[in-house]
Amino acid sequence: MRAVVTVVGKDRPGIIAKVSTLLFENNMNILDISQTIMSEDIFSMIMLVDMKSSVVADVSEKLAALASEIGMSIHLQNEELFNSMHRI
Repeated sequence: MRAVVTVVGKDRPGIIAKVSTLLFENNMNILDISQTIMSEDIFSMIMLVDMKSSVVADVSEKLAALASEIGMSIHLQNEELFNSMHRI
């Protein structure tokens, strides 16, 4: 299954490293990544990931814990659900 991970918050060192490490530790592969720093040091990143055998609920809980730890907003959505929600 493929999924979309979004990360938003105040920029600081190590965001990409912490998120990508968590994904790696949960057998997830980053297929595509886009990140930018907007004005006022706002960091945003969107990743398309292959979840392989990972369980969405387990990874979502771990991402929520990481988000709390680093003061960011991190969300994981099934790619099909993400695409359906963002159709015009």
